[in-house]
Amino acid sequence: MRVLIVNTSERIGGAAIAANRLMEALKKNGVKAKMLVRDKQTDHLTVLSVGHNWTQPLKFLWERLCIFVANQFSRKNLFQVDLANTGTDITRLTEFQRSDVIHLHWVNQGFLSLSDIHKIILSGKKVVITMHDQWYFTGICHYSATCEKYKTQCHHCELMNGNLFGDLAKRVFLQKQRIYRNARLTFVGCSQWMADLARTSQLTQGQKVVSIPNAIDTELFRPVNKQQARQAFNLPLDKHLLLFGCQRITDERKGFKFLVEALEIIKQDHPQLAQQMELVVVGGEAENVRSQVPFDIIPIRYVSDPEKMVQLYNAVDLYVTPSLQDNLPNTIMESLACGIPCVGFNVGGIPEMIDHQSNGYVAAYQDAKDFANGIIWTLTTDYDALSSHARQKVLTAYSESAVAKKYSEVYEN
Repeated sequence: MRVLIVNTSERIGGAAIAANRLMEALKKNGVKAKMLVRDKQTDHLTVLSVGHNWTQPLKFLWERLCIFVANQFSRKNLFQVDLANTGTDITRLTEFQRSDVIHLHWVNQGFLSLSDIHKIILSGKKVVITMHDQWYFTGICHYSATCEKYKTQCHHCELMNGNLFGDLAKRVFLQKQRIYRNARLTFVGCSQWMADLARTSQLTQGQKVVSIPNAIDTELFRPVNKQQARQAFNLPLDKHLLLFGCQRITDERKGFKFLVEALEIIKQDHPQLAQQMELVVVGGEAENVRSQVPFDIIPIRYVSDPEKMVQLYNAVDLYVTPSLQDNLPNTIMESLACGIPCVGFNVGGIPEMIDHQSNGYVAAYQDAKDFANGIIWTLTTDYDALSSHARQKVLTAYSESAVAKKYSEVYEN
């Protein structure tokens, strides 16, 4: 069986990393898998590009321009929605025609249009769709927050300032409905939370929806010597180090303001412990948040080398993720694989990964005080036991062989 994994990017973004890891996991377990991308970052032979031409940037810009104008010339939420009104027809490619299964992941920002997805479905190939966010079963949004219009029919999207071109959310929702109606699709949620949300959407009715987590290479992401890891990044050897990271720290969905509030609570209520703590921030715009944090902050630019990320995870004592809505964050999985406990809110797929007071702490949603309690509890309890449970959770639930086996069963069925 030949499987073609389709994703906008090869390496940039959580979905890209997860899709790439799945390809490697499938290959290691006897499945002929390749990856097709628009944006290729390496020279790996099993990762194919649709090819570069002058129209690709224009397609991306055209979709953003349509959103910008429809949003009454506001940049707000410009990348929180996608119309899929332009893209690339991949059905003509040789590798597509050779494949038995077309496995779609995150294909937005001008890579595949809804018309392109329709052609893929009409090709007669088996089509599997992994949902790294909600876009496949909503109108235009990637995360719906408290909105539940997708359960019946999306309309007047709350992320848009107006409807200058008509009701885009409704129009795209109805187009997806027409495309899915006579198709036989399998939707895969990376978390049980995402799969449960998808089952309630009008768009997935009559389709198969399952939950399969992302895979991780547990031989790469593993515990290493903490002192040596800190020295590699010139980090202090005598401090409690917390790690926070994401692509864009100022993204409100990542909840950074709740982390700041939690740290302020710790500084006020536990001043001695606070003096021993520092925050490591990795990702875009890390320098810009220095003034907001009541602790010493160590900003680190985006790290693309997996080996360096292994060192960074092992260099800290705790990974903190105050995200307000998330699927199955790779960062939590990577931290746990390295034996690093995590603290996060009780939302999305996070409580499926963090076992409360076993490999970390699950705080009440948007409760900065409880988040602070989680940080304190994790740093002052039996740390070795937490670390051991963290590693064991990943070995049991997210190993490459376990995930590859589940996807192979989906492909066969």
